Amino acid sequence: MIPPLSRLFRRHQDAEPSWLDIDTLHQRMTAGAAALLIDVRGPDEFNTPPGHLPGAINIPLPELLGRITEVTAPARPVVLVCKTDRRSAKAAEMLLAAGLRDVAVLRGGTDGWHQRGLPLD
Repeated sequence: MIPPLSRLFRRHQDAEPSWLDIDTLHQRMTAGAAALLIDVRGPDEFNTPPGHLPGAINIPLPELLGRITEVTAPARPVVLVCKTDRRSAKAAEMLLAAGLRDVAVLRGGTDGWHQRGLPLD
């Protein structure tokens, strides 16, 4: 049986990000795993208490596609973070649509990280 043409010519639009739990990300960071950690909150949220994850860079969601070279240049897996995980999930969709494939979202965001008592910068 031949599959329908729509399945033969399907684009990677249906690619989905992976989701990382907080403990897994913390273990990877402690072990020195090299991921690009992007916090997509606004600068006001990024720079005020409780803070941001260690090593995170701030690229606010509205600026993400305009700064795509900063995301792709290091050629590392990308982990997206926000306060909860809603904006970072949206950011992941944008990056996947732009062609990136190694994209993950931190489940629970900085709120979850802070609730576990893990260090923030």
